[in-house]
Amino acid sequence: MTYLWRGNVALSLSLTSINSVLALFSIPLVVNFALHVFMGRETDLHLPFWDTVEQVFFITIIPATVGIAFRRYYPYHAQLISKPAKYVMLLLLAVVFLVKMFASESQGGAGLEWADFVRITPVALIQNACCLLAGYFFLYYMKEPHPSRLTAALECGVQNTTLAFLIASVMLGNQEMVKPALVYSLFSFWTACLFAYFSNRAALKQA
Repeated sequence: MTYLWRGNVALSLSLTSINSVLALFSIPLVVNFALHVFMGRETDLHLPFWDTVEQVFFITIIPATVGIAFRRYYPYHAQLISKPAKYVMLLLLAVVFLVKMFASESQGGAGLEWADFVRITPVALIQNACCLLAGYFFLYYMKEPHPSRLTAALECGVQNTTLAFLIASVMLGNQEMVKPALVYSLFSFWTACLFAYFSNRAALKQA
């Protein structure tokens, strides 16, 4: 998305790499804190710290490292498979979303109903707008150029919802917690594109 909307691609890659490392340790801390605050001390749900670090490491750091190494040592083959691999990954991602949205809870679905959409969507939209604006204006006040501001907005506004699916449904075993991430993922890509389009237009007029 950063490349598509003419953002700062180098900054995007750097932020994604740093975020992946930070997520190893921040996810169990943040999730356990949230469970304590929102569900109380009596909840049986919790994330074991080192088990969570291990799982997040294997699904984020390891694949990224293998991909970088493959690209570094086998550039021809990497270029050859990059386009078909992109479509395969999109297909697999679509399968995950379809299962979560339409399958029954016993088959791994989230059991999403219309009432869930009505309840979750306004909150998710507010969060999405706040993330996009916070990312953009933080770098605005840091006096960074527009491409970097846009990159920060996209990094904040487009979340790794598949990781949220893993944490909620696999690690915590709570399909109800999958629903906010699922609803968020349905529109966040498009709202980020709209934000990028209008912010690029505004920056062009200002220039």
